[in-house]
Amino acid sequence: TVAETEEKEAQKDYEAMMAECAEKRTLDSKSLTDKEASKAEMQGTLETSEGETKSTAKELMATQQYMASLHAECDWLLQYFDVRKTARAEEIDSLTKAKAILAGADFSLLQLRTGSSVARARKFLQRA
Repeated sequence: TVAETEEKEAQKDYEAMMAECAEKRTLDSKSLTDKEASKAEMQGTLETSEGETKSTAKELMATQQYMASLHAECDWLLQYFDVRKTARAEEIDSLTKAKAILAGADFSLLQLRTGSSVARARKFLQRA
């Protein structure tokens, strides 16, 4: 009877242990399913983020190229500002004289300015 009692207790312990193991397997299985779902969601987010990163990098490169072209254009304007200013002033002067001639003024005795700056200004205006 002692052996039967010990066997019954061992059987109860075994059944309890098997129930705990089954419960643990169920929890582990649920945990694994949750982790797989979370992993899939994170991979989707990663792919989306990588796509956005590539798109943003392309946009950044285009913006930098545009800024470089603007910088070059501004450098050109600054480099030739004085030449353009001189050319415009001479053009205004020439138009004023032409207007005066058309109005009847006589500039035949007036000495005109000659020099390399006038020639450079005209060449510059012809290129622009």
